[in-house]
Amino acid sequence: MEAAAAASCRQRALLRQVLGWRLAAAVAWSVLLLPACTAAFVLLGRAQPLRPLRWIADSFNDLYTSYVIFCILLMSVVILVISIFNVEFYAVVPSIPCSRLALIGKIIHPQQVIHSAVHAVMGMLVAWCSAVMTKGKFQFLAVPCTPSESPENAVPQMCLNEYHLFFLLSGAFIGYSYSLLYLINNMNYLPFPIIQQYKYLRFRRSLPLLVKHSCAESLYLVRNFCVAYYFFGYIPKVWISTTMDLHIDSKLHPLDTLSGLLDLSLFYHTWLCGAFLLITWYIAWLLFKIYATETHHFPVQPTFAEETDQCLPKILNSNPPLIIKFLALQDLMLLSQYSPVRRQEVFSLSQPGGHPHNWTAISRECLSLLTDLTQRLIAQQEAAAANGRAKQQAGEMKVLPQTPGAVVTEDMPFQSQRSNVIHRASMASLVKSPLMPSKTSPGSDIGSPFSSPALTSKVGILDLNSPWHGSVQSPHVMRRGPKLWTSGSGLQMNGSHRESFPVVSLARVGSEAVQPSFIYTWLQNKQEQIKNFLSRRALIMYFFSKHPEASIQAVFSDAQMHIWALEGLSHLVAASFTEDQFGVVQTTLPAILNTLLTLQEVVDRHFKLPHVSSKPPRISGSLVDTSYKTLRFALRASLKTALYRITTVFGEHLNAVQVSPEHKKRLQQFLEYKE
Repeated sequence: MEAAAAASCRQRALLRQVLGWRLAAAVAWSVLLLPACTAAFVLLGRAQPLRPLRWIADSFNDLYTSYVIFCILLMSVVILVISIFNVEFYAVVPSIPCSRLALIGKIIHPQQVIHSAVHAVMGMLVAWCSAVMTKGKFQFLAVPCTPSESPENAVPQMCLNEYHLFFLLSGAFIGYSYSLLYLINNMNYLPFPIIQQYKYLRFRRSLPLLVKHSCAESLYLVRNFCVAYYFFGYIPKVWISTTMDLHIDSKLHPLDTLSGLLDLSLFYHTWLCGAFLLITWYIAWLLFKIYATETHHFPVQPTFAEETDQCLPKILNSNPPLIIKFLALQDLMLLSQYSPVRRQEVFSLSQPGGHPHNWTAISRECLSLLTDLTQRLIAQQEAAAANGRAKQQAGEMKVLPQTPGAVVTEDMPFQSQRSNVIHRASMASLVKSPLMPSKTSPGSDIGSPFSSPALTSKVGILDLNSPWHGSVQSPHVMRRGPKLWTSGSGLQMNGSHRESFPVVSLARVGSEAVQPSFIYTWLQNKQEQIKNFLSRRALIMYFFSKHPEASIQAVFSDAQMHIWALEGLSHLVAASFTEDQFGVVQTTLPAILNTLLTLQEVVDRHFKLPHVSSKPPRISGSLVDTSYKTLRFALRASLKTALYRITTVFGEHLNAVQVSPEHKKRLQQFLEYKE
C-alpha cells in the first residue's frame, strides 16, 4: 500500500511538473486576450456607420468606464472557471458512443450535468456583462414605468425589462448548448499535431477559423433560442416578475410573440453577445489544446538518481496518466527520427553489467502496445464472425426446422467450449510476442444486451471455426454432434508449443453441456424471447442499435499511441543498422518482425470485414477536430511504412532472421516491393 501511494504521489508530481506551467500559460494568455475581445464587442455594439469618428470616439470612451472594467474582471473569473473545466474534462482517447442510448447516458451522467449547469451559469454572467456594456434598453433588469390606466396622476413603479431578461436567458441557453456540443463533438479530445509548429503559428492559423465558427454557431443557437422563447418565454417572464415583485409594461410588445422577435436590433445584439461568448471560450479551449499537446523532452538516461522516475524508459514501462504516456511516445518518435545523440543513449549498455536496459524497456513497451492492438482486433473480428454465423444458422433453422441438423442446437455450447480451449494453446502462435499480456479494449461493448456472445468471453480468445482463422467452414459441418478428440494433433498450429489437456474432463464438460439443467434452459429461452421481442420494436432498436462506423472508430480510438510506437520502433531498428555498436537491437529483431507482420495481417483482415470502409472519409476544415475518425487508415499506412523502412535498410540480411514460413513469404514481398 505504501509503495502504491508513493508511486501515485510521484505520478501526480510528474503531471504537475509537465502540465502545470502549460495550463497556467494557457489561462494567462486567455485572460490577456480578453480586453481585446471586449474592445471589439464594444466597438461593434455601438455601430454607427454614418458617423464613424463619433462611433470610434464613443467606443473608446466607454472602454475606460468603471462598469466595463468591472465586467472585464468578472469575465476573467469566468474564463478561469471555463479553463478549470477544460483541464478536468480533457481526454487523449476520445469517448465514442456506439449507440444512441450510450450518447443519452453520457448526456445525463452526473459529471456532464454539472458541466452543463456551470456553463449555463457562466453564460448568463457573460450575457449580463454584455447587456451592461451594450447599455440602452438592455442595461437593467428593472426599469421605471407608469401604469397605462392613468398616466397623468400615476406613481412611477418598477417594471420588468424583458430585453434584459432575453439577454440573460440567451446567455444561459448558449452556455448550455456549448456544453452539449462539447460532449457530442468530443471537444475534450486533445489531438496531437502531426507537424510540429510554434504555438504562435498554430494559434494564428486557427484564429480566423475560430471567429468564423463562433459567428456561425452563434447565429444557429440564437435562432434556436428564439424558437424556444416563442413557446416557453412566458414561463420565466411571469416567474421572475412574480418573484421580484415587478410589473409588466403593457405598452411594450412582449418578446414571446412574432412581432417582438422580429426586432432586428434585439436579434443583432443577441447574436453579437453569443459570438462574444463563444469566441472568448473557444480561445481558452484552443490555447489549452495548443499548450497541452506541445512536445516534452524526457531524458533517456538520468543525470541524477532523483530523476530516474522522469526518464523515458521508466515512464513508458510504468502506468502514468495517459497524457504523460502520449507525450513520452511522441518524444520517442521524435528522438528516433531527429536525434542521433539520444539514439546512442537508447543503444547504450549499462555500467557496470553491460545490459541494454534502455532498449529492452522501450522495445518491450512498444511491442506490448502492438500486441495489445493485435489481440483487440482479433477479438473484434471474431465477434463479427460469430454474429454472421449466428444469423446464418438462425436463418437456416427457420427454413428447415425438421432437418436432422437442427437438433444439434444444444450441442453448440460444447462446440464453442472446445474451440475456446483449443485456441488457448494456439494463441501464442497467432500473436508471436512473449512480452506483455493484453489489456482491455477501450472500445469494446462487453455486457450489452445486443452484443455478440463472443465479446463476453475473454478478449483474445478465438473460435477455430471462424472465417478469420483458416478457411471458411460450412454451416453444415458446424451442426455436427460433439466429437471427443483423443489425440493432441489439433492442439499444435503454426509451430506453436504443445500443451496437454485432460480428455476425461473434456468429455465431462461435453456431457454437461449436451444435457443442461431445466432452469438454465428456461433462462436461456426467456433471454432469447426478450431479445427477439425487443428487436422487433422499432423505437427500442432506434436507441439500442449500434452504428457500425462508431464501433469501428471506438476500436481504434487510442491508435495514436500505436502509430507512435510503430514509427519510433521502426526508426530505431533502421538506425541500428549503422549506429548500434553493440548489436542490442539484433536480439529482438525476430520478435519485432513477427509482431509487425502479425499486426499487418490482422489489419488487412479488418479492412475486409463487412461495413468497413477501405477509403478514409473526407474531413472538412472545421474548428472541431475529427482526426480520430481516420486513425485506422493512418495506422495502416504507418504499419506498411514501418515495414518498408526496415526492409529497405536491412535488405537481404533479413533472410537470416528466424520467422515463421508465412511471415517469411510476407517479408519477401516487402523486400521485392510487391506489398
